[in-house]
Amino acid sequence: MAKMHVKMTVNGTQVEALAEPRTLLIHFLREELGITGPHIGCETSHCGACTVDVDGRSVKSCTMFVGQANGASVTTVEGLVNPDGSLGVLQEMFREHHGLQCGFCTPGMITRAHRLLQENPNPSEEEVRFGMSGNLCRCTGYQNIVKAIMAAAAVLRGEKEAAE
Repeated sequence: MAKMHVKMTVNGTQVEALAEPRTLLIHFLREELGITGPHIGCETSHCGACTVDVDGRSVKSCTMFVGQANGASVTTVEGLVNPDGSLGVLQEMFREHHGLQCGFCTPGMITRAHRLLQENPNPSEEEVRFGMSGNLCRCTGYQNIVKAIMAAAAVLRGEKEAAE
């Protein structure tokens, strides 16, 4: 099959490559670019382990062709770290509030939570639960994930004491 020229910004860096048009974005990120934060889970868009941010939208990268992301800005969990390489607020709150266990779903959870908080910086617990409902976790029972997201929202709003 003929390859197409693909150009996009991934985690703030411009990338260019040749890829088969039928290549899924998750495979392009992991296999061509070496970005392994997003995980391949169900490959049917049910689990959300592959969630990335594409042009300001949460996208399950196992159901998007690389050609659909051509020219786009893609952010993965790796792109959510602080400029100095330290953990970003969401990553730190997931760590502090034990919002992960095995860690398989965590990159997709954090990336989805990032977009959720961009869309709604002051969500209720119910809004967090609804906003995260497309991302599944088999380990945690979600309570600590919700606590981590609520704490991150408070920190991002400047209410650090509310997050503790």
